[in-house]
Amino acid sequence: MLNDAVGFEKIFIATGYTDLRRGIDGLASTIKFQFDLDPFQKHILFLFCGKRTDRIKGLVWEGDGFLLLYKRLNIGGFSWPRTKRRSYGNYTRAVSNVNARIVHCCKISDQRTEGST
Repeated sequence: MLNDAVGFEKIFIATGYTDLRRGIDGLASTIKFQFDLDPFQKHILFLFCGKRTDRIKGLVWEGDGFLLLYKRLNIGGFSWPRTKRRSYGNYTRAVSNVNARIVHCCKISDQRTEGST
């Protein structure tokens, strides 16, 4: 699914670091309140990466519920954009075979939330 990303109208890449301990509700909250986007749109893929670049999470609304995706690479890591300025040169390496017109980048807040309640 993530190798070809067919069927998505848009893909949003969260630049920076995301706490991957977050589940569906936490990631949907990030989409709504930090990106000011609607997580309940169909055919939209939101991608997140933590400090370790060998794993990412994705969130998709399928109309009747969320689909939470988790991918961990056995070898190597994703070239994940950490700043919005550097993101446009790196997104094609983060997700392979994706049409560049559907990829958008959103900046995760610099405020660290890891370890907080």
